[in-house]
Amino acid sequence: MMAKGVGETGDVSEICAFVQRTTGIQLGEQKHIMVRARLAKRLRALGLPSVTAYLDYLKQPANGDEITQLIDVLTTNKTSFYRESRHFDLLSERLGLLAERGEEPVIWSAGCSSGEEPYTMSLVALRARVQARILATDISTRVLGMAKAGRYAAEVVADVPKDVQQRYFTKAGAESEVGPAMREQISFAPLNLLGEWRMRGPFHVIFCRNVMIYFDKTTREQLVGRFHEKLAPGGLLFIGLSESLSGLNHPYRLVEPGVYLR
Repeated sequence: MMAKGVGETGDVSEICAFVQRTTGIQLGEQKHIMVRARLAKRLRALGLPSVTAYLDYLKQPANGDEITQLIDVLTTNKTSFYRESRHFDLLSERLGLLAERGEEPVIWSAGCSSGEEPYTMSLVALRARVQARILATDISTRVLGMAKAGRYAAEVVADVPKDVQQRYFTKAGAESEVGPAMREQISFAPLNLLGEWRMRGPFHVIFCRNVMIYFDKTTREQLVGRFHEKLAPGGLLFIGLSESLSGLNHPYRLVEPGVYLR
């Protein structure tokens, strides 16, 4: 049964405004039906009678962890191994150039979701015989937990070449688990992209793909500016193929779709 008060339009709008202020994620009016339905899960879990009560709960400093629970139910985390494979071809080329210069590649997967992206980065480095340092972050503690576990169903690893699966994965029942060589290059950490960034950098490569689609123009401009500060000179920023920096005030040079040079 849906919790009482979940259909209150004004409070749903206020929840969406709170989410945008806190995380940058935009949930327009066209998504309010989805928001109402998914809010019901949190109200039931917390035993709260209404969206009004939930909003009051969210605003209490002692309940700060609830924002991550809310983001978990409101966002969709879609990813895969070798997604947009051209990006990983370019990553391999860049790792080779850095290795030739004697530099250890430092890479950031911003919005890593359930881990397929940073693990693919690690595979690219291993196959190029390069030791890399990879930071993988996400606002969602739930998907970070999945990423750290590193266990995937057979259909999820289907795009990974068989010889790579045999060399770098181990069987865990019906699932495949990433092996130690892949894990040792990656550090996972929770991060709200609108919050404080404590990592030092600089990074040679930053992937932030299919994340900024949730943000408004001002937030996107601010974010790519902060990425620019964290990138080493000549570093690359990768965004999703459905995304673009066109129309934004930014200092990058377009390399090819979804790839920008500092």
